[in-house]
Amino acid sequence: MTLHPRYDLWILRSLRRIMRAADVQSRRLSAEYSVTGPQVLCLQTLHDDGPMTATALAKLVHLSSSTVVGIIDRMEQKDWVLRERSLKDRRQILLHVTDEGRDLLGRVPSPMQDRLARGLEELSEKEQNALATSVERIVELLEVPDFGAAPLLEASPIEDSIATTPVVRVDGDGPGKPVPGGR
Repeated sequence: MTLHPRYDLWILRSLRRIMRAADVQSRRLSAEYSVTGPQVLCLQTLHDDGPMTATALAKLVHLSSSTVVGIIDRMEQKDWVLRERSLKDRRQILLHVTDEGRDLLGRVPSPMQDRLARGLEELSEKEQNALATSVERIVELLEVPDFGAAPLLEASPIEDSIATTPVVRVDGDGPGKPVPGGR
């Protein structure tokens, strides 16, 4: 009997080690600078890419919008970011890095990037390319499609949903009652 290596477990264990290293670095940042890795990631992205909405930031850093809003709330309390209404579209709220935020970025080490950059410098261009391509391929294999709210909704066509979904009328007399014929 030939034993085949379990590449899936090998890769998952390696990914777990990477996540643990990121967590350790985030805890170190929190203890030394009162900032977390995700906060640095969001702040650095805002600094590098300029003012943007929380939704745009969430997409760039691959976090959910609700998570990013929480991160932004905490960074706003520390005066690292500022929310301002867009002059072009008053409905949009843009996030800006403040002077305090830029000062923090100048003092805090980037989460794991310096260590990774030093390690990559020891590799040839070909090895760096192969590594980057392999990691990106793993991301593609594991990535969950962005369905937004779709998983909570029925996937059938709208016409089918209308025809089969009973319409419920709610009066003040008690629980809702199905309306005959769906309307």
